[in-house]
Amino acid sequence: MDPYKIVLADDHTIFRQAVRRLLAGVPGLKIVGEAADGLELLQLIQQTSPQLVILDLSMPNYGGMAAVKEMKRIHRQIKVLILSMHKTRAHFYRAISLQVQGYLLKEDTHEELIAAIKVIRGGGTYISTLLAERIPEIKAKKRLGDLAWQEDPLSDREMQILSFLAEGKTNQEIADLLSLSIRTVQAHRYNIKAKLDLRKSIELIKYAIDKGYTMMDSAESPEA
Repeated sequence: MDPYKIVLADDHTIFRQAVRRLLAGVPGLKIVGEAADGLELLQLIQQTSPQLVILDLSMPNYGGMAAVKEMKRIHRQIKVLILSMHKTRAHFYRAISLQVQGYLLKEDTHEELIAAIKVIRGGGTYISTLLAERIPEIKAKKRLGDLAWQEDPLSDREMQILSFLAEGKTNQEIADLLSLSIRTVQAHRYNIKAKLDLRKSIELIKYAIDKGYTMMDSAESPEA
């Protein structure tokens, strides 16, 4: 049987190496690449065609949520297992709305990670037992598909640009990264504010944090 190809995406090298070492000892699994940010992940997927991506939500340069949405749009066959420190309903339900196959916490055991991969490989879905204890409604649902979250009003491109804005990148830097004109970036920025009914940049940043589009947390956000 061909090995089950996995890509790891996390901005912490030591953590990626630890997961790689753990999975290297599991028969039938093969790590085909590692990415440190969202843009690198999307490029790596094109090169390696993995069957599963294990990723953190908090990554720089096109955060985890934005990367998942773009990946799911282009590569619908790839399965996604979130491995994150985020325990909030907002992060969990946002991930579920993007149709991921699993959600684990970084404090979960190695055994649970291996169990989650096995379940997902077999066509199932997996939620951290620790997360299920924190969010009671999870226990009442049998499938991830039974859990719903309000769809985000932003387009894929708008979400991508918002993630960069929240990370402090300028319009010109975003234009260079995405091969767009600065006027196009400015237009997207205006449309984002209009759709979300937000006026200040700090409000955009807080929205991005709440939705898990950026690796920042509320304590790091700049003052208005």
